[in-house]
Amino acid sequence: MGAAAERAEEENEEWAGVTPDAARRLVSAAVEAFAERGYHATTTRDIAGRAGMSPAALYIHYKTKEELLYRISGIGHEKALRIMGAAAEAEGSATERLRDAVRTFARWHAEHHTTARVIQYELQALGAEHYTEITGLRRRTDRLLRQIIQDGADSGEFRADDVPGTTLAVLSLCVDVARWFTADGPRTPDEVGTLYADLVLRMVGAPADRTPEGQAG
Repeated sequence: MGAAAERAEEENEEWAGVTPDAARRLVSAAVEAFAERGYHATTTRDIAGRAGMSPAALYIHYKTKEELLYRISGIGHEKALRIMGAAAEAEGSATERLRDAVRTFARWHAEHHTTARVIQYELQALGAEHYTEITGLRRRTDRLLRQIIQDGADSGEFRADDVPGTTLAVLSLCVDVARWFTADGPRTPDEVGTLYADLVLRMVGAPADRTPEGQAG
């Protein structure tokens, strides 16, 4: 499967919950336009054209361009929260949970790098009410990761004197994957996730006796 086909398949999966089909096509088109041109340089005509629709048809589903960005941001940040929540609530040591959290979080930012780039770097374009809601989701994700790191520091598994600062560093590392990752690059999303998980465990001074690479679920 080529890179373009893979991207189309990922988009279909990412926006499967958006209905009807016309609304889903508009969301997918908006993501591509925002990632390529930036939110402020993108017009509703650009988005409608990419979706094969007229500008008037766009307003049937979304009243404003900002509403589209809000929809995209909400879906993306809710997914990030679910990823982090699953790792935080799993059985196992803090080391195991942190490995899983970073591996899946970084992998998602690689697999869905176009969407991730938009939701992470166009946040300031949201209106005040929507911005407050989305940043609330981000804070919840932050707290889940912070608790994993705090658990490891409390148990002696991690050497993390500054848990908030370490949490910020780990999140920043994972989020930045969306900025540089390309589907035709030298690493797959799985390889990026495994690499970043190992780097973060080294960062926090986790025990050396870890699951060998490739055996993580």
